[in-house]
Amino acid sequence: MLLSYRNLIVSFGGPKLLDDARFTIAKRERICLLGRNGEGKSTLLRILNGEIEPDSGEIEAIPGLRIGKLDQEVPASLEGTVFEIVAQGLGKAAKTIAQYHHLLHEIGEHPEDESIGEQLDKLQYQLDQTGGWDIENKVENILQRVELDGDQEFTSLSGGNKRRALLARALIAEPHILLLDEPTNHLDIPGIRWLEEFLRKADTALLFVSHDRAFIQRVANKTLDLDRGQLTRWECDYRTYLIRKAGLLAGEAKQQAVFDKKLAVEEVWIRKGIQARRTRNEGRVRALKKMRKERAERRNFQGKTKLDIGDAQQSGRKVITVNEISYAWGEQALINNFSTTIWRGDKIGIIGLNGSGKTTLLNLLLKKLEPNNGSIMHGTKLEVAYFDQHRNQLDDKLSAAENVHPAGEMVNVNGKPRHILSYLQDFLFTPHTSRSPISKLSGGERARLLLAKLFLQPANVLVLDEPTNDLDIETVELLEERLLEYSGTLLLVSHDRSFLDNIVTSTIALEGKGAIEEYVGGCEEWLKKEELKKTSKKGKVTSSPPPTLDDTTKRSLNNKEREALKTLPSKIENLEIDLEKLSNLMASADYYQNPESDLSGDAKKAEALEVEILRSYEQLERLEAN
Repeated sequence: MLLSYRNLIVSFGGPKLLDDARFTIAKRERICLLGRNGEGKSTLLRILNGEIEPDSGEIEAIPGLRIGKLDQEVPASLEGTVFEIVAQGLGKAAKTIAQYHHLLHEIGEHPEDESIGEQLDKLQYQLDQTGGWDIENKVENILQRVELDGDQEFTSLSGGNKRRALLARALIAEPHILLLDEPTNHLDIPGIRWLEEFLRKADTALLFVSHDRAFIQRVANKTLDLDRGQLTRWECDYRTYLIRKAGLLAGEAKQQAVFDKKLAVEEVWIRKGIQARRTRNEGRVRALKKMRKERAERRNFQGKTKLDIGDAQQSGRKVITVNEISYAWGEQALINNFSTTIWRGDKIGIIGLNGSGKTTLLNLLLKKLEPNNGSIMHGTKLEVAYFDQHRNQLDDKLSAAENVHPAGEMVNVNGKPRHILSYLQDFLFTPHTSRSPISKLSGGERARLLLAKLFLQPANVLVLDEPTNDLDIETVELLEERLLEYSGTLLLVSHDRSFLDNIVTSTIALEGKGAIEEYVGGCEEWLKKEELKKTSKKGKVTSSPPPTLDDTTKRSLNNKEREALKTLPSKIENLEIDLEKLSNLMASADYYQNPESDLSGDAKKAEALEVEILRSYEQLERLEAN
C-alpha cells in the first residue's frame, strides 16, 4: 500500500463532493477514476497532489511518498527548451544543469560571445563538484523514453508533444504515484497508442481521469467510481465495471422503490383521523421521522443530458463534390490532388497526426478556405452547424443563456417554443448557472454549452471538431446515440477511437506530406496500416500465421470431444447461473454495507466465471464446426 485515505469529506460550503470517502492506492495499480462532470474527480486529484486541503479526513502514506501530476491543460506561460522544462521536475537540484544547457544553446547561436564561454566554464566546475552530471543523465534518459529532442524549444512543439514533455517532467522525479487528468486530450491517435503502451510498462502506480473508453480499457486494471460523493472501488477492467455498475444501480433502484412505498404507507397512517392518532405507536412515529430524514438526505442520480439535434429541410442528394484539390501551408503540403464525393446521410470521420491538416480540410470542405488547385462544389439547400474544438463561439463576458440565445427568453426547439432556462436544464445547467457569466465553467460544462447552442440551429450538415474533449463518458455515449439517429450529413474530427468506430460510415485519413486515403468504417483499418509502417521501419518481417486444421478441412471428433459437445451446453448454463447469482449479490446495496462481504474475493470469482464461460463457448464453437 502506497497511500490510504479514510473519512474524506470535501464540500466547499455546498453539497459534499466527497462524503466520508475512503480509498487506497497500491504499487503498480492503474486505476481509472470515473464519474459525471462536476462530481469532483479533478478535485480529488488536486487533494492527492497537495494543491487543496479536504474539510476532513485521515491519510496514511509510506515515508517520502512522491506524487507526480499531469494536468488537463498545457500552461500557456511555459518557455525554454524541452530539456529545461523536463529538468524542472527535479526542483532546485536541476537549476544549474538547466542553466548550463541554456548557455550551450546560446553559445551555439553566438559563438563569438566570450562571456557565455566563461559562464559555461563556471557552471561546468559547479557540476563537477556537486555531481550534477547525474541529473543530466536522468533528463536525457527520460527524454529518450518519451522520444523527444531536448534542444527543441517547448513553444515550437505540437500540442501532443508538449504533453509528452510535461509527462516527462512529472516522471523524472520517479514518483510512486502518477496522477493524470484527461491525458488523451489534444493527442492524435498514434500519440494515444504510444501513451497507452508507455503507461502499461511504467513501474509507477497510476490514477487517471479520462473519457476515452478505448484508452481506459487498455490501461486500467482497477476502477474507482465517484458517484454522489461516494467512492466505490471495482477490482476489474472497464468493460466488467460497466456490467457490474449497471447491476448495482438496478439493485439500488429496487431498494429505493420499496423504501418509498413503505414511506408512502406510513405517511397515510400518520395523517389518519383523531382516533388513530390517540392510539398511534410512538416508536412508529419516530421511525417515520427517521425515514423522512433518510429520504430528504438521499442524493438522487444526476439527471441525464438531453440532446436533440434541430431538424432542417433535407439537403440535395449530393452534398459536397471535391475535385483534385491541393493545399499547402507555406512550403508544407497538407493536401495533394484529393477527390471525393460526400452524399446526403454520410457520416465521415477525419483523422490524422497532429498538424496534418484535419481542421484545414474541414474549412476547405465548408468553403471557408480556397484550395490552391482544384475545385469544391456544394449541393443544394445546405444548412451547416459547426462545433469548434477551441470553443471560440463562446463569449466569457456573457451568461450561459446569453451565449446560447442572445435574442430573448424563448427558444424554438424542433418547432416548439421553450424558455431558455428550461432548455438549458436539459444540458444540466441550473437556472443560477444559466444566468451567470461562463468564465468559471469547467471544460466539460463549456462543451455541453456549445452543444446546447449548436443543437438549437437547424442543420442538415453537422460539422464536429473534437466534440468529446472534456465530456463525461455518459454524455459522450448519449451524443453517439443522437448522431447515429441523425439523418443529415456528419463530418467528424476526433481522436476518440470508440466514438469514431461507433458512428462513422467511412474515414478520411491525412497521412502526411499531402497524402490522403479513404477507408470504409472507423479508424481500425488506418491504425493497422500505421502499425505496419512502424514494423517495417524497425526492419521486422511480418508473415501470416500458418493455416490451422480448422482453416482447411474438417475432421472427425474423438470420443472425448463428442462427450464434451454433449455436456458443454449444460456446463455453460450452470456457469451463467452461478455468475448471475454472484452478480445479483454484489449488486445489492446490503452487500456493500456488510463488513463480512469479500469484495476482492467475489470480484475474482466473478472474473474467473466470466473467463470460464468464454472458454467454454469457444470450445463449443470449435467442436460444432467439425
